[in-house]
Amino acid sequence: MVKCLQKPENMEKIKLKLSAFLIQIIATSCICFLACQTGFACAWPSGTIHMFQSNDTVLSTPMTTFEVSLLGSLGNVGALAATPFCGYAFNNFGRKYASILFGLPYVINWAIISLAKGVPWILLAVTIAGVGIAGQNASLIFISEISHDSIRGGMTALSASGYFLGLMAGYALGGYLPYYHVVYANMTMAVIAMVLLMLLPESPVFLVLVGKTEAAAKSIAFYNKVEPTSKEVEGEIKRIRIQLDPRLEKILEAEQDPEALSQLLAENGKTEEIAKPHSESAWKLFRESKSSKRAMVIILVLMVSSILMGAPVMQIYAEPLFQEAVPTMSANECSIYLAIVLLVASVICVLVVDKFGRKNLMILTSLGSGVCNVLLGTQLHLKWASPWFTVFLIYAFNFLFTLGCGVIPFILTAEVFLPEVRSFCNSVVMSSLWVSLFVLLFIFNPIMELIGLGPVFYCFSGVCFFLAIFSYIALPETKGLSADAIQALFLKKKA
Repeated sequence: MVKCLQKPENMEKIKLKLSAFLIQIIATSCICFLACQTGFACAWPSGTIHMFQSNDTVLSTPMTTFEVSLLGSLGNVGALAATPFCGYAFNNFGRKYASILFGLPYVINWAIISLAKGVPWILLAVTIAGVGIAGQNASLIFISEISHDSIRGGMTALSASGYFLGLMAGYALGGYLPYYHVVYANMTMAVIAMVLLMLLPESPVFLVLVGKTEAAAKSIAFYNKVEPTSKEVEGEIKRIRIQLDPRLEKILEAEQDPEALSQLLAENGKTEEIAKPHSESAWKLFRESKSSKRAMVIILVLMVSSILMGAPVMQIYAEPLFQEAVPTMSANECSIYLAIVLLVASVICVLVVDKFGRKNLMILTSLGSGVCNVLLGTQLHLKWASPWFTVFLIYAFNFLFTLGCGVIPFILTAEVFLPEVRSFCNSVVMSSLWVSLFVLLFIFNPIMELIGLGPVFYCFSGVCFFLAIFSYIALPETKGLSADAIQALFLKKKA
């Protein structure tokens, strides 16, 4: 039945040409430049905290320890508060204009910082930046809907590369440029990101969803370098309509013969109706979709488990660990090297995720991350190796984590749900991300004081091994599959 949905009769599938590949890379890079802004925003506090606390601060008064903790955490609060609005914005304003809208908080953030001297204004600015972070994560939907099925995973993973590139550049700027030069540079980049997004056509899936078939044909033609009147474009629009057809799951679940799909395509009057906006809410459509509910459970487990593997804690405690292991190197240099490791891992993920698949990478990188956590835990607990080995383990864990289980849940979130509930489901998954991140950081210090830092990493390793087992049992392979074929996988009794 999956083959039937991938290659139905009378539908010419678009083949990925080199020119289309280049166009999709350029378009994806424009969207991923929004992720760079997240990297700039997240890297900025590390280069300013020391100055903010000193008597030579540019602020009206030095920051207290409590205010410094707020500086690093309020972005998550802003992201969590904005996440429910992301689904509404991407469903009602469109993928393109919603992405532009969520670029605006970065501009506002840097504008406030460039003008303000009071600590409350700085804290307000980083909270507003968190709204942009939430929208940047949701913009993965835009990437997944303009990318060819054969490269969709790599294109979506490119957003992580954009974030780490921004993180690396942010660390470098903070280490070598004056305070206000950094702020002005970041604000300029945020404006450029919004301008780049304006140059892109809207997602064809959204255009079909709201009934703008002619505009959808032009969008498909642009991203695939074909004529708007070609059979390939006509076939792609029909495929999108099938994904939006409320009868799709019934056909898949009943496992009817291939003639059912041909009959569906032949009902021209009904397929035109499918192109019109659904009157039902996304929540109602989600409740009625068995495939989306099953996908939601799996994605939530993947997302929450990836956070509980310890990567946020590892990155927060990297600086004191680096200072202990290599006191001759500056913390800023070590942070830049760590960002380079993360960037390289994310680029490799882009190159291999559509070749080796999501499932295999999740299993292998979860196992590798678990081994690193066990070794790091014993090293911190027993001090059995050189301090340089601690540095190696930090880099190795972050490399393996970013190569697979730190990126793939975001790819799956953007590709496994039906188009009409995709934005809603993205909001739910992203909310789980912010909540689990808050819980982890909130309970980490009390648990560390109770059992010690080394044993905490044993717990992280247990989550890693659990995620590897769960991925092997429950996660279906989605590489190269269209949205309708993916729904068939989640309707099976065993993924």
